[in-house]
Amino acid sequence: MFIWIGDCNQSVTNIFVINENIEPPVPIRVAIVEDDEEIRANLTHRIKGGAAFRLLCSCADAESALAELPAHQPDVVLMDINLPNMNGVECVRILKTEIPDTQFIMLTVYEDNNRLFQSLTAGASGYLLKRTSPAKLLSAIREAHSGGSPMTPQIARRVVQHFRQQPDPASKLEKLSPRESEVLDQLAKGFRYKEIVDNLGISHGTLHGYIRNVYEKLHVHSRTEAVVKYLKR
Repeated sequence: MFIWIGDCNQSVTNIFVINENIEPPVPIRVAIVEDDEEIRANLTHRIKGGAAFRLLCSCADAESALAELPAHQPDVVLMDINLPNMNGVECVRILKTEIPDTQFIMLTVYEDNNRLFQSLTAGASGYLLKRTSPAKLLSAIREAHSGGSPMTPQIARRVVQHFRQQPDPASKLEKLSPRESEVLDQLAKGFRYKEIVDNLGISHGTLHGYIRNVYEKLHVHSRTEAVVKYLKR
């Protein structure tokens, strides 16, 4: 709220900010796992250049990521698929058990179907090409942090086509409690986590608990997989 002090004839006015308790948005905490030094430096520059983001750390291999990321608890991780020794898919599979609330976006040079599906089943939320523009990359981080699954339309189509060929998931859906079914329905409608919390009148911790239960009962590791199974019922 602002107050203007002065009369209409004054050429100079005094403006005071009354509410000083408004806090700036909390930046999204990001970590990078990329073995190519030049690409890692480029990603670091992009993240540090955005006021809405805070870079926690950058790792050159999966082993470093496994050692450092659980302590940092990042919101979003940009994960290279083709890492030396342990690949990015297996790294995500392990990290997802230690930091389940962290969202992982896989970065790759090629649109490889096998790696795509392996990444999603391992727990990745998104799948992007490394040539993605800086603006779209930052937008993808925001989307993943908000509960979305950023990927190109072509890749999204491949995901849908793949899961259409899977067995009928109706029996697994019947195992969900009424509240878990509500949460899954909200996810399928595209609501962000904050919106689901408001819509259902629950806390963030309770929501994450429901989501973990949904994933376990449906035998999935990501929002994308859960929603596809729900839509196929």
